[in-house]
Amino acid sequence: MNQRDPFDIRVLQTVSLIPFGKLATYGQIAEFINAFGSARQVGWTLSRLSLPTEVPWHRVVNAKGKISMSLAREGTDWMQLELLRSEGIPVN
Repeated sequence: MNQRDPFDIRVLQTVSLIPFGKLATYGQIAEFINAFGSARQVGWTLSRLSLPTEVPWHRVVNAKGKISMSLAREGTDWMQLELLRSEGIPVN
Protein backbone atom coordinates (compact mmCIF):
# COMPACT_ATOMS: atom_id res chain seq x y z
CA MET A 1 0.00 0.00 0.00
CA ASN A 2 1.78 3.09 -1.17
CA GLN A 3 -1.08 5.46 -0.47
CA ARG A 4 -2.98 4.65 2.68
CA ASP A 5 -6.39 6.02 3.49
CA PRO A 6 -7.16 7.37 6.98
CA PHE A 7 -8.89 4.13 8.01
CA ASP A 8 -5.82 2.06 7.10
CA ILE A 9 -3.53 4.46 8.94
CA ARG A 10 -5.63 4.26 12.12
CA VAL A 11 -5.70 0.45 11.91
CA LEU A 12 -1.94 0.17 11.46
CA GLN A 13 -1.21 2.66 14.24
CA THR A 14 -3.50 0.78 16.61
CA VAL A 15 -2.14 -2.66 15.73
CA SER A 16 1.36 -1.28 16.33
CA LEU A 17 0.35 -0.68 19.96
CA ILE A 18 -0.35 -4.36 20.70
CA PRO A 19 2.43 -5.48 23.06
CA PHE A 20 4.65 -8.51 22.55
CA GLY A 21 2.89 -11.66 23.72
CA LYS A 22 -0.61 -10.13 23.63
CA LEU A 23 -3.49 -10.44 21.17
CA ALA A 24 -6.40 -8.34 19.96
CA THR A 25 -9.32 -9.24 17.73
CA TYR A 26 -10.22 -7.59 14.45
CA GLY A 27 -13.37 -6.33 16.16
CA GLN A 28 -11.44 -4.84 19.08
CA ILE A 29 -9.23 -2.93 16.67
CA ALA A 30 -12.32 -1.64 14.84
CA GLU A 31 -13.94 -0.54 18.10
CA PHE A 32 -10.74 1.13 19.31
CA ILE A 33 -10.67 3.35 16.23
CA ASN A 34 -14.43 4.04 16.49
CA ALA A 35 -15.22 2.01 13.38
CA PHE A 36 -17.80 -0.29 14.96
CA GLY A 37 -18.79 -3.22 12.76
CA SER A 38 -15.69 -2.89 10.60
CA ALA A 39 -13.77 -5.97 11.75
CA ARG A 40 -13.65 -7.37 8.23
CA GLN A 41 -12.20 -4.11 6.90
CA VAL A 42 -9.49 -4.31 9.58
CA GLY A 43 -8.60 -7.74 8.23
CA TRP A 44 -8.49 -6.43 4.68
CA THR A 45 -6.16 -3.62 5.74
CA LEU A 46 -3.79 -6.08 7.39
CA SER A 47 -3.93 -8.47 4.45
CA ARG A 48 -2.62 -5.74 2.15
CA LEU A 49 0.57 -5.19 4.16
CA SER A 50 3.81 -5.92 2.37
CA LEU A 51 5.86 -8.45 4.30
CA PRO A 52 8.10 -8.21 6.16
CA THR A 53 6.71 -5.30 8.13
CA GLU A 54 7.23 -3.63 11.49
CA VAL A 55 3.46 -3.77 12.12
CA PRO A 56 2.70 -6.77 14.39
CA TRP A 57 -0.23 -7.94 12.22
CA HIS A 58 0.17 -11.48 13.56
CA ARG A 59 -1.16 -10.39 16.97
CA VAL A 60 -4.65 -9.86 15.55
CA VAL A 61 -7.00 -12.87 15.59
CA ASN A 62 -10.67 -13.55 14.94
CA ALA A 63 -13.52 -13.14 17.44
CA LYS A 64 -13.03 -16.71 18.65
CA GLY A 65 -9.40 -15.97 19.50
CA LYS A 66 -8.18 -18.11 16.63
CA ILE A 67 -6.14 -17.63 13.50
CA SER A 68 -8.36 -17.32 10.45
CA MET A 69 -7.05 -20.16 8.30
CA SER A 70 -7.67 -19.77 4.56
CA LEU A 71 -6.08 -20.71 1.25
CA ALA A 72 -6.61 -17.08 0.23
CA ARG A 73 -4.03 -16.03 2.82
CA GLU A 74 -1.30 -17.65 0.72
CA GLY A 75 0.54 -19.08 3.73
CA THR A 76 0.40 -16.06 6.02
CA ASP A 77 -1.87 -18.05 8.35
CA TRP A 78 0.99 -20.50 8.91
CA MET A 79 3.41 -17.60 9.28
CA GLN A 80 1.09 -16.11 11.89
CA LEU A 81 1.04 -19.42 13.76
CA GLU A 82 4.83 -19.50 13.98
CA LEU A 83 5.15 -15.83 14.94
CA LEU A 84 2.65 -16.25 17.78
CA ARG A 85 4.40 -19.36 19.04
CA SER A 86 7.73 -17.48 18.98
CA GLU A 87 6.15 -14.94 21.36
CA GLY A 88 5.08 -17.69 23.74
CA ILE A 89 1.41 -17.54 22.80
CA PRO A 90 -0.06 -21.05 22.83
CA VAL A 91 -1.71 -21.91 19.52
CA ASN A 92 -3.43 -25.17 18.55
